[in-house]
Amino acid sequence: MDIRKVKKLIELLEASDVAEIEIKEGEEAVRISRASTIAAPAVATPVAVAAPAPAAAPAAAAPAAEEKVSAGTPAVKGKPINSPMVGTFYRAPSPSSPPFVEVGTHVKAGDVVCIVEAMKMMNQIEADHAGVVEAILVEDGEPVEFDQPLISIV
Repeated sequence: MDIRKVKKLIELLEASDVAEIEIKEGEEAVRISRASTIAAPAVATPVAVAAPAPAAAPAAAAPAAEEKVSAGTPAVKGKPINSPMVGTFYRAPSPSSPPFVEVGTHVKAGDVVCIVEAMKMMNQIEADHAGVVEAILVEDGEPVEFDQPLISIV
């Protein structure tokens, strides 16, 4: 089929209220449709179906977090250092190295306190303020989510 014919079909489709055109010439076939009319219904259904699932997940996670706090985890008073990305939390630069910080360590703004590995990249996480490490809120090698508190500094 000639490209000029296809272009002409596109122009005709845009000028009319027709949502889709399909033309067959022998063994060749061309289907042209408007993206806005076809895509909207297809997108609306998955979004409506997917919306309740994420809402249910945080609701289920909230009681687990409350149980953890009530099971003897001390309440954190300091300002948390949150994960800037999804990844894996590491307290030390390598398995044989000592951790960057321990509870009670004095840190200055800009000191590296941990690493979050994301897509094979080791991202050093720095303290955004000075103080004393009150608590390390994540276990070494544990997956972390975006904005999850990692370390608390008083």
